[in-house]
Amino acid sequence: MATLEGCRCRSASTRNNSSILYSILKSDSLVTAEEPQQHQQQHSQHQTLQHLLLKGSSSSSSSSSSSFSSSGPGSLQELRQQACSCGSTRRRGVLRSPQVTCKAASAVLVKTLRFVKNVPCFRQLPEDDQLMLIRSGWAPLLVLGLAQDRVDFETTETVEPSMLQRILTGVPDRQSEILAGQTRVAVGVSVVDIEAIKAFLKKCWSVDISTKEYAYLKGTVLFNPDLEGLRCLHYIQALRREAHQALNEHVRLIHRDDSMRFAKLLIALSMLRAISPLVVAQLFFRPVIGAVNIEEVIMEMFYGK
Repeated sequence: MATLEGCRCRSASTRNNSSILYSILKSDSLVTAEEPQQHQQQHSQHQTLQHLLLKGSSSSSSSSSSSFSSSGPGSLQELRQQACSCGSTRRRGVLRSPQVTCKAASAVLVKTLRFVKNVPCFRQLPEDDQLMLIRSGWAPLLVLGLAQDRVDFETTETVEPSMLQRILTGVPDRQSEILAGQTRVAVGVSVVDIEAIKAFLKKCWSVDISTKEYAYLKGTVLFNPDLEGLRCLHYIQALRREAHQALNEHVRLIHRDDSMRFAKLLIALSMLRAISPLVVAQLFFRPVIGAVNIEEVIMEMFYGK
């Protein structure tokens, strides 16, 4: 079982159970069970989220874009580079029903932050580590939540003008807009990025991931030891290992006839890591509230700052 030497990150619940990941399962179950009894509270949290998002919409898109970093592996970037040079990389998509989809994504974000708050071993980490883990994990946790709640969405395609089209029509390119101090950016996100998100959702639904499996996957995503500067690196590494081991044991116990199930879940995780937080923010929040630093909104919601 993972232990945290010097950080005192062991709650009372972990002393009574064989694994600290019990608190992750308990947290996820608590979030699910609380929903019918806490409808009013969730409505209030939605109002708070909308208030924070609208308050942040006055931020410039350039500062918003610089606050994000793509934490996924290079495979998605390579996929973009392999696209045909005739302009297919300029294909972009927008939500067909942005109000409906963004509202659903906001609900999942609220639920995701409640899940993280209810994990004792996370809240007892040093605050610097908490900040790093949230910044690294909010987007993949959100997409996992979309899969668990079976939130589907439709997009419609739009095409970003090519350089030649911009010259002929007199439309300035993004570099010129930045130099001119304008905040307008290209509409929508890359079709490649949208397809990556939808492929992940379909993968989860085809595997029919259970509630416990989602909880272990969330633990794997939340406790990310691959970040530079973590103070409790070894403890977080141990939690990641426990999540993998617990998931593997659960699959072997419950799905004895499906020898490939654990491998399928690992493939889903690799697909999830290829999704950029910037893309998630632009697709699910930007259409309704415009340019906003979503990380600042999340920090304010989580810590009440």
